[in-house]
Amino acid sequence: MKNRTDSSVAVTAGPSGLKRKVLALAVLAVLAGTVAGCGASAGTGVQALPTSMEELVKQAESEGTVAWSAPKPLEQMQPAIDLFEKKYPGIKVNYTNTKAPDQVSQLKMEQAARKVSVDVAAAGELTVPPSLPLAETVDWSAYGIADENIYFEDKFVYIWAAPKVWAYNTGTVSPADLPRSWEDLLKPQWDNGQLAVESRASFLTAWHLDPALGDDKALAWAQQLTGQQPHYTPNTTQSQALVETGQVAAGTSLINLVLQAKSSGSPVEVAPVSPTNTNETFLYVPKGAPHPAAAVLLSTFLNSDDAQAALAETYNSRIPQETDCSNAGAIPVLTSLCAANIEWRSTSTIERYNELADFFPKAQKALGTDLG
Repeated sequence: MKNRTDSSVAVTAGPSGLKRKVLALAVLAVLAGTVAGCGASAGTGVQALPTSMEELVKQAESEGTVAWSAPKPLEQMQPAIDLFEKKYPGIKVNYTNTKAPDQVSQLKMEQAARKVSVDVAAAGELTVPPSLPLAETVDWSAYGIADENIYFEDKFVYIWAAPKVWAYNTGTVSPADLPRSWEDLLKPQWDNGQLAVESRASFLTAWHLDPALGDDKALAWAQQLTGQQPHYTPNTTQSQALVETGQVAAGTSLINLVLQAKSSGSPVEVAPVSPTNTNETFLYVPKGAPHPAAAVLLSTFLNSDDAQAALAETYNSRIPQETDCSNAGAIPVLTSLCAANIEWRSTSTIERYNELADFFPKAQKALGTDLG
């Protein structure tokens, strides 16, 4: 939904009212001139964009470059970048792998200094709420993006998902011992550091989203897990690494990490522990982006079927927001989730994201990883 505001100046009849009206209009003219003179000030670039794709492409080609920043290695984004540059040879993509919290801090400073260097940024999980005020409102539907992929007042576009999962080492865990539920992970066989657990507790998002589970049950489960003496790690990448090397039997991870490791020959697989969450990533155009047309064009392209197919090859494409295995064969992440009979849910509202900011500290305290 688009934000609309309606401003008007109230005046009274007669000469004095006319003077006030003239004065008000003069003030507005000065303000307009001030904003126009600020260069890449918030909102001016995107709002001036053409609404037709043909004209958007022309303007993007005149800009010649687009700076894209996201929390993914370049090699995972390269197939989609190559397709974009082949389709639009006059536009160069400059990609930077930036952690999402660092990107928020960077954009806040750059927007305050009116020297924004990023054209396309990414937001996910706890960086969604603080990214909203940094993002431009764009009429994404005018460029062919379906309504179900447009989020939060026309600011974000849903591009890929990396569902949280439990991974296990196929060399140390037999099929008979596989954990098939969250309760299975509390069995004695997983005692004494056999599990690697991300200390930030984001893997418990699924409990918060599932009405049959909820926060209270999540916290009770987390407190029981501490009795297993798991190996805590700062993030999912490190817990995944411990599973790959066999230092632990199983651990929290992201499905794209598991599938990438598996494709490289590592003895890892997705454990059939259900439910989980979609863990969406959204792209947006920051206010003051130096190349707004190229930014909108790249974001629109990444939403296309061709780009989604390329991203799927590196396990970073969209999946349905709720459990749906009707088209599982076309998307590797979906294939893996459905083969493991894992159900998933999305964090589809800004209220949900704000709730997670309150939930995670409680979950960390239950895990014994809360550092205040």
